[in-house]
Amino acid sequence: MKEVRDRLLILLRTKGVSRRTIQQIRKIDPHLQSIFHLSSIDIHHQFQLSKKKSSRIYQQIQQADSVFQLIEQDKRTTKIITLMDKEYPDSLRSIPDPPLALYAIGDISLLSVDKSISVIGTRNPSNQGKDKLHHIITPIIKAGYTIVSGLAYGIDKFAHERTLEYTGKTIAVLGGGFQHLYPRAHLSLCKQIAHSGLVLSEYAPNVRPQKYHFPERNRIISGLAKGTLVVEATERSGTLITVDQALDQGKEVFAVPGNPLEPQTTGCNRLIQDGAKLVISAQDILDEWN
Repeated sequence: MKEVRDRLLILLRTKGVSRRTIQQIRKIDPHLQSIFHLSSIDIHHQFQLSKKKSSRIYQQIQQADSVFQLIEQDKRTTKIITLMDKEYPDSLRSIPDPPLALYAIGDISLLSVDKSISVIGTRNPSNQGKDKLHHIITPIIKAGYTIVSGLAYGIDKFAHERTLEYTGKTIAVLGGGFQHLYPRAHLSLCKQIAHSGLVLSEYAPNVRPQKYHFPERNRIISGLAKGTLVVEATERSGTLITVDQALDQGKEVFAVPGNPLEPQTTGCNRLIQDGAKLVISAQDILDEWN
């Protein structure tokens, strides 16, 4: 049978098997070896999994060789980093629920940089949103910080573009596999980032993005960075999920204040009320860290 990292990758592609289930299996079988030789009922008893889940795992493991061939194909175009590899970033290893595998295209040395900040915000920024972002992050880019974001519309897109414009380094974390980029309109931008920065996903290249993937990937966006900057966010914005992840990880949160009459700034103003550091210039962030 394949080495342990390949067995992990096979299990990650087994439908209905969550990261939590795999971690449960690893506690009993750290090398993930016995599960590939057990019957459905033995899987049920040994790993305390439901009969339905055990049966599903058993049936799919019977096709492990064909899944392994897909993994080998992916390795030709994609760097695959598992939790047990030395290249796996320490910044993610220590967060709650770390991704068990990362698929990467580009410069993987960016995973280990000390100077990084995640930049997030609404997909529908105000008329001043882009100017506010440029005002804050341009000096941060010039100071050598890697900008981490999610390649979404709005603030994410502006952050990646500004970094590339100033020949800085940026990491884009996707909510699906490389073969199903979302949003499709950002394909050209994604290729630019892959060329000079890094594109990252915890999902295999053939996995289509699902709604729940995007909240999940937010823990990677915040986890890779030293802190998180919120440029604009509505009070019920999905952006605030990333803020919650950052706080759970013990990371600093910075927020840009705005006009209380604009819905795109309400979330930032509320974050500041709740203790996020108010940012009116890049120096507020640089001073905090220096």
